[in-house]
Amino acid sequence: MDSLIIFAFALPATIVAALSFYYGRHRASGDHRRLLNTLVIVEAVWYLGLSSWLLMADNPRFLMDNHYLFIDTLGGYEAVITSVLFLLAAVYARGYIASLLDSDEIESSLLGVFYAALALLPLVIIMGFLSNNLALLWIFIELSTLISVVLLVTLKARENITAALKYVFVTSTAMLFAFIGIILLFALSREVIVGGSLNWTELMATASTLSPRLFSFAFVFLFIGFAAKSGIVPFHTWLPAAYVRAPSVVAVMYGAVINLGLYAVIRIYAIGRAAGDEAFLQPILIGFGLVSILIGALAIIARTNTKKLIAFSGVEQAGLILLAFGLSTPVALFWALFHKFGNALVKTLLFFSAGIFHRQYRSNKYFAVKNPFGVQPLAAWGLIAGSAAAIGVPALPVFLAKFNILTVAASESVLLFVAVLVGFLLTAAGFGYYLIRAFSNETSDDGVRYRTPLAMKLPIIATLVALFTMGLYLPGWLETVLNNIVIDLGW
Repeated sequence: MDSLIIFAFALPATIVAALSFYYGRHRASGDHRRLLNTLVIVEAVWYLGLSSWLLMADNPRFLMDNHYLFIDTLGGYEAVITSVLFLLAAVYARGYIASLLDSDEIESSLLGVFYAALALLPLVIIMGFLSNNLALLWIFIELSTLISVVLLVTLKARENITAALKYVFVTSTAMLFAFIGIILLFALSREVIVGGSLNWTELMATASTLSPRLFSFAFVFLFIGFAAKSGIVPFHTWLPAAYVRAPSVVAVMYGAVINLGLYAVIRIYAIGRAAGDEAFLQPILIGFGLVSILIGALAIIARTNTKKLIAFSGVEQAGLILLAFGLSTPVALFWALFHKFGNALVKTLLFFSAGIFHRQYRSNKYFAVKNPFGVQPLAAWGLIAGSAAAIGVPALPVFLAKFNILTVAASESVLLFVAVLVGFLLTAAGFGYYLIRAFSNETSDDGVRYRTPLAMKLPIIATLVALFTMGLYLPGWLETVLNNIVIDLGW
């Protein structure tokens, strides 16, 4: 019976993708464009309802006889985050894609391909989160790269092809290392499991009998691949190029792709802790996390492009989550998991606001911004609120995560505390410097005002409400979910 859940996810995406491809190829009119968007919105609503139900149901449960797919609290939680991002992106796309068509930035003949890929990407990501088998997870991560690239190249600009090639080259090369790590891990598992296994539940159950030294060897290869997908320095080079060239709708979904990479890291780290290899693994996670925070923060200061600013903020935030994993305390892990949701919403707000600015000024550069409060007040306040949230201003969810993770870091090492704090301050300075330059330009030439569709405003308003709610109030159900995940992972 539980196997039907797979079809409940796969069937809507397949139908929407097939219809999108058909209508996009043969009947690309305005009515059909709205129909395709409506279908994607319906799929997103279905995904959110289904994911929420699964999160609150009795878990874990296996969806296949061979246990390759399963649902536990962590997988359900990640599926809910992905579904929320998908729904916000689908609604925003209703006005945004129409604007791209009007400005001839996307060909109408490719509209079906775009919506087909947009319908399939969340399916692949959620199936990755529901993968109990690490090889299956690797396949879904690679599929997410492939579909992401299709979404990237649907825009007509030549730079998009360059960004897509860089995305594929960096992440797929790194994922080859992860593939080697999977082979090593399978060989290691054969010493303690008859016939071997790559199922996370079986590896966790037998982890205490695994050889820590051999697991360390496999972990290094696995980490390279999954860290590249997470945007961790020095494997992050694909991320700024892809974020800048991707439509805002697609960039928001990239947040779920990064979450998938971090999800893989915490899964294999949990096995390593249970195997008694924490002394080797912990410095790796803390070291790469700290370097990502500092490099991301330094890169933010020099930015002149709004989307690139958001991209390097993503590198910094991914580093913070990785560092929290490495701190390896229940409190740090709790707030890292909370931060995955809060950070995803922050990036959504920033990308949606930047998307409206790009429609208004036809540029992502700060010096193109003129009279933002006069022509696009919602996007202007959205960019300010999103920036405030990204740097950790109180009453917003990132503050809670940064404060608590920083507190744990202080208890571990004063030097680590100082280094992380410096990273936070540099990030705040970078955002402040950017906003001052963008919002203090001459206002004599307002140009033609872009009439922002309601469909592009509603997701921004919804995200603002969600962010302030999460910053002021931690619901009991969310606290229970996060505590259950911490326990399930063995902390």
